[in-house]
Amino acid sequence: MPGASGNHYAVAFEAFLRGRSIPYVNVEQAKRALFADQKLKSFDFVVYSKNGPNILVDLNGRSCIGQNGKRKMKSGFETWSSERDVLDLLQWEEIFGEGFKAIMTFIYWVEAPKRTMPGMFHHKDRWYLLMGIDLADYRQRMRKRSAKWETVSLPRKEFRSLARPLESWL
Repeated sequence: MPGASGNHYAVAFEAFLRGRSIPYVNVEQAKRALFADQKLKSFDFVVYSKNGPNILVDLNGRSCIGQNGKRKMKSGFETWSSERDVLDLLQWEEIFGEGFKAIMTFIYWVEAPKRTMPGMFHHKDRWYLLMGIDLADYRQRMRKRSAKWETVSLPRKEFRSLARPLESWL
């Protein structure tokens, strides 16, 4: 995911963290100094938790609106990621070691929600839903989505049972 300066999902995520005074490092901005020699795809944020392990966030921005503002998702939220992102995030969790947990993080841009729910926040005239899944749980239940694009996803039922507002880890 590009740095926060060019991606509204990352910008909204940083605003979410700043608004709650949650300390973090934007890896995109820090990677030249910290991770320059690594062959792995970098994740997006290190977020420091007061209540548990610090989290390594690979942010997956997804839109829940279609062209002309029509609802894009009729059956649920998209939960796909690249296989490489999943495997590299697992390696990062091992590199960081004890005290850090990798979370597959999905941030959904939701146009005109009928009601808010846990995990939702407002930023710059947009509503977002911020959900996370423990990487180990995601890996255990992921299914091949596309061999051609090397993507995986979670079945809807598993996503609903495993995903929780990211704030619950903080």
